[in-house]
Amino acid sequence: MASTAQNKFKQDEQRRDADHVSFLKHRNWRWLKIAVVLCIAAGVGYALIDQEPRPNGGSWYGYTLGTIGLLLIIWLSLLGVRKRNITTGHWSLKAWTSAHVWLGLSLIVIGTLHTGFQIGWNVHTLAYVLMLLVIITGIYGVWAYATLPAELSSNRKELTRGEMIDALTAIDRQLDSAAQPLDRAQSDLIIAALEQDVFYGGALGRLSGSYPGCATAKALKNMPSGGSEAEERVTTLLTRRSEQLAQIRRHLRIRALLEVWLFIHIPATIALLAALLAHVVSVFYYW
Repeated sequence: MASTAQNKFKQDEQRRDADHVSFLKHRNWRWLKIAVVLCIAAGVGYALIDQEPRPNGGSWYGYTLGTIGLLLIIWLSLLGVRKRNITTGHWSLKAWTSAHVWLGLSLIVIGTLHTGFQIGWNVHTLAYVLMLLVIITGIYGVWAYATLPAELSSNRKELTRGEMIDALTAIDRQLDSAAQPLDRAQSDLIIAALEQDVFYGGALGRLSGSYPGCATAKALKNMPSGGSEAEERVTTLLTRRSEQLAQIRRHLRIRALLEVWLFIHIPATIALLAALLAHVVSVFYYW
């Protein structure tokens, strides 16, 4: 019984250690090694074939690489389906994601050799370009999920998005009360700041983090320094509001940077599958 308990404890420890390893390093870089071997094999095969003209998509070697590439693309596109079924072991989600990344990168070599470096204005080149677009957006996605979550956590400072909004609302209530003694021009600036939508700026503002029409910044800029006690109080609250807005906007920007690639990656993947279907049908039609 003691031995069984010790084995179970050891397995649990190994599982926890594995969970903390990046999916890129899964199983001691297993899928990177497989991808490298696959690329080397494809490259060596292409270099050693004694054929003139050089192999292209219409040669037997081109068909071989094309078939491998097509099967890989179809399998890799199933990651979204795989995410709905969380399992452990050899085909855990981490293993699948690791294979998705490294085998996806190997398609750069396999797909390029499949074309035989023949590029033109046709559906075949369209499929190749879409494949590169999917890979490039995937690379960005890997970078985003490897770096941005830590930045997001640091910016949040243990606050949820709702709590950040609540903190801003509390400042706004104080600011509304403190601005009562101000003259009309100053009051209008405060009113404009309070009435401006926190989420204004659209997608471009979120991605860039730039809000040139920020009414709070305008009000803060136009508040006199060394003014009355009421003006000093309002200036302090405007500064706090500006800082709270900056935290919220950083949060929105990081979230947007985490998610924006999917709005290109997924549609591009669907377009790639459609282009591949047209590519395969046209090849066999004219064969």
